[in-house]
Amino acid sequence: TGAGQKPTGDRKDQMPSANVAAAAAAAAVAPAEGGGPPIWLTAAVICATSAAVVPSAKYSGQGIKIWPPAPLCVNVILSGLGCLGTLFVIPHFREKFIKARLYGIDLNKTTTKRDKDGVLIRPYNGIKVPEAMGVISGMMFLVVMFLYIPFAFASHYTKPKEDFPHNKLTEFVAALLSIACMCFLGFADNVLDLRWRHKLLLPSAATLPLLMVYWVNGGVTFVTVPNILIPILGRVINLGFLYYIYMGMLAVFCTNAINILAGVNGLEAGQSLVIGVSILLNSLLQLSRLTNPAGRENHMFAVVFMIPFITTTFSLTYHNWYPSRVFVGDTFCYFAGMTFAVVAILGHFSKTLLLFFIPQIANFLYSCPQLFKLIPCPRHRMPSLDSKTGKIGMSYCEFKPSELSTLGRIIYGVLTKLHMVKVIPQKDGSVKMNNLTLINW
Repeated sequence: TGAGQKPTGDRKDQMPSANVAAAAAAAAVAPAEGGGPPIWLTAAVICATSAAVVPSAKYSGQGIKIWPPAPLCVNVILSGLGCLGTLFVIPHFREKFIKARLYGIDLNKTTTKRDKDGVLIRPYNGIKVPEAMGVISGMMFLVVMFLYIPFAFASHYTKPKEDFPHNKLTEFVAALLSIACMCFLGFADNVLDLRWRHKLLLPSAATLPLLMVYWVNGGVTFVTVPNILIPILGRVINLGFLYYIYMGMLAVFCTNAINILAGVNGLEAGQSLVIGVSILLNSLLQLSRLTNPAGRENHMFAVVFMIPFITTTFSLTYHNWYPSRVFVGDTFCYFAGMTFAVVAILGHFSKTLLLFFIPQIANFLYSCPQLFKLIPCPRHRMPSLDSKTGKIGMSYCEFKPSELSTLGRIIYGVLTKLHMVKVIPQKDGSVKMNNLTLINW
């Protein structure tokens, strides 16, 4: 919930007292109010970028080849500049967002006022934290990618125009269009507080240009069968139109899965950073082993998208880490999820992407009873602060099991028998059960 009369912000958590040392370290490197990042971090980004673009000579049967190629070096340089730009721009927009009433109160911080029993006092009164700052990292990512486009196709400028790979340029632009649409829709969600049914429909609409380009360019619609099922189903199965439905659903899942697993400082940006690095490492590994040009092009596409995503997300994570100076908002969750979906779809490794989303899939399955209203679901399900101990613990929903639907009672019984929930019986026959998220488990 947000600040005062306008609930626009996310509730975040208070670090356990056991992590005081880590919190002190984070505070030591935190930027001053309204200022930029410390000098050491800026120098580290510059050194890392410089080291990454130094080409290395590699011998092949055709002689000495230089790797990485020049366009990739440009991509890394632009990504480093995007990282620095995001680091410095975010602090200067804090007050602008707060003045525009795009802010929230960190409800699980000791600075937020409570009564003598530790219950939050309404209207909430605490430090204002700017919301939806993920729009800055998203826009910086798009700027980097727009500047990179001329370099990506530089090798074709001296060749006949009929040899220009228009299909690749179309894919590139369609991918950026889908990502830009989700940045806009995510920001609209932060401002307008859209309903869940809209959050399911909007990503589907944003993927239509991408799926159209995929179809026009003759994208494959078959999937490889696991070895254990090959004797039954064969080596591949052509899903046809169902594959397009699958890709649309993948975009919806990616955007909302990150949004569902949220509520702790740095969690949304942190998990996206981990997934982005995983995709980058996977693509680099595939580039080192693949020899067919089509496969290499697909994974190089993922590399040039993931490098600027990682650098800009790193800067956002720095500001969003405990104690958070900014909230990323739904804008970043939509932007990150769509970026992963776009790269996986056009890079032809959408099934591999799901392996990197295992924690988000587990959280989604665990959350389903509340998401589908089979068990009461409060507006916010993040952990809550115990003001007496200074630590965070489980947050709870309260209900009477007898008032649940038949399916709800069955699910509640299964969760209880398997000890997957903590249940506290109340005197009036109701129970308090922890909210169904991994960070509450």
